[in-house]
Amino acid sequence: MAEFYEWLREGCRRRELGAPKDVPEKMLQNVSEDGALSGRCDNVLAEEKMQIAKSQLSLEPMGSVLGARVHGLDLSKPYGDDVKRELREAFAHHLVLCVPGQDLSYDDQVRFASVFGKADEKQISKDEKGEGKSRERGVMYVTNIRENGKQVGSLPDGEMQFHSDGSHRDIPYRATSLWAMQVPSRGGETKFANLYAAYDALPESTKLRIEGKQCKFIYQVDATFREQTREDDPTLSNAVHPLVKVHPDTGRKSLYLSRLMTRYIIGMDRAESEALLADLFDHAEKPEFVYAHPWKPKDIVIWDNRCTNHARNDFPADELRQLRRITVSEPGDTSASSAGY
Repeated sequence: MAEFYEWLREGCRRRELGAPKDVPEKMLQNVSEDGALSGRCDNVLAEEKMQIAKSQLSLEPMGSVLGARVHGLDLSKPYGDDVKRELREAFAHHLVLCVPGQDLSYDDQVRFASVFGKADEKQISKDEKGEGKSRERGVMYVTNIRENGKQVGSLPDGEMQFHSDGSHRDIPYRATSLWAMQVPSRGGETKFANLYAAYDALPESTKLRIEGKQCKFIYQVDATFREQTREDDPTLSNAVHPLVKVHPDTGRKSLYLSRLMTRYIIGMDRAESEALLADLFDHAEKPEFVYAHPWKPKDIVIWDNRCTNHARNDFPADELRQLRRITVSEPGDTSASSAGY
């Protein structure tokens, strides 16, 4: 492979000898009349190298139901379209990807998130966070760090019930990325549930019963349990979504509901709705559909909010946990979101 790149360089450098026909024309355009190689040609060569080189990526399954660990990738350095395509294909197949051991700047994480859609990249100050407050989407720090007794991030402590990010919005987030900055010595795992598998395992009678049904989603900022959201509060972010969704990329059906954010099934008797939802919550959270990710510092994890739910295990209150979150939105979505969640 080294000889091949040198051949490309030589073809660019010595145009007067007649470069091979498959040397990119844009490289030849950066050679001076006397055959000298310009700095721009070096840049083009680097771009071509990224595109031509075979990917060194390898995938290691993380759980039996979803998830893959990606090896052979340094996200702090540029990567080409071939790598991006492989990442998207792996994402569609595994639903959750983890790239371990990454030293990532904010811009590095934005670039990675952008592989999967429109990264919500605005850096938000802690003063912009607040109950019932609408703000632009952007980076969020999920942490229990406090300054002068006040939390400096979001969703700071303990267990958090299963949910899908942004399901209380009219246009939910396509994906979410988290980069681990500090993690506790135990606990704090993020659990991921495969909602494709949960739907596929339902009895046919239940599939028929829920087909075409719509649900109301409501969320209180920083709530980690269902009971913390007041359903009758008109200021809370809320939306309506189908109980069964078809994934736009795979064409597969999945459940779309969560214990934390789904309140009731529209048009159904409330008691019947609550009983059915309770059964579906329990079903979607069965161990056979769930993988629990044990965080290590410098892990970056991205998951598909359209076909997975996630939750958090409890962790020691006296140990620090800090992760940087950047969401991925659908193209064209410019709407604000209550506290960015």
